[in-house]
Amino acid sequence: MTKKELENKLDELKSDYVRIQSDLDKLVYVRGRASSAEEQLIRLEGEIAEVRKQLKEFE
Repeated sequence: MTKKELENKLDELKSDYVRIQSDLDKLVYVRGRASSAEEQLIRLEGEIAEVRKQLKEFE
């Protein structure tokens, strides 16, 4: 992947993270099933860390 592609991927992952975090907040508020959203956030955190690591290799 190019640096630009990694930056775009990182932006997309961050956007997904914010969206899911908002969904999780709503689920917690209405006492819904939040475990799925929590698992998605954990997965996204790992992906974000990996993309950031790859971006550092370009520096």
